[in-house]
Amino acid sequence: MKKKTIETSVGIFFLLGLICVGYLTIKLGKMELLSDNSYMVKAKFKSVSGLKQGSQIEMAGVKIGAIDSISLDKDDKALVKMKIKKDIVLTDDVIASIKTSGLIGDKYISISPGGSDIILKSGDTITETESAIDIEELISKYIFGKV
Repeated sequence: MKKKTIETSVGIFFLLGLICVGYLTIKLGKMELLSDNSYMVKAKFKSVSGLKQGSQIEMAGVKIGAIDSISLDKDDKALVKMKIKKDIVLTDDVIASIKTSGLIGDKYISISPGGSDIILKSGDTITETESAIDIEELISKYIFGKV
């Protein structure tokens, strides 16, 4: 009888440990499993070279979201789907620009706020975009005298 209670308590302790490890894995991995407190917006760019899935989205230097996916649309433009925090309100005249942190750092999307009264909803598209500056193209133009 005493052996059964010890085995039962060890089993319960082990199960609680697994639950705690699973919870910490989800929280530290910044996964949103049960509650999704973000909405999706899209933007089309001519070029997204260096931009990756999971890169951050900033407004005024504050992280407001992350890139969900990058794909090619039917117009041969890069379609970027972005997850924005629900408490952030974007209007239809915001400008999405691809920026670089530092001289050769990671690429991210910077959102410049607009002044419109029309608010973007989940699934809407940001129409004003600025692609990243291609440093290699600028250097080649300078070297070959096409500036």
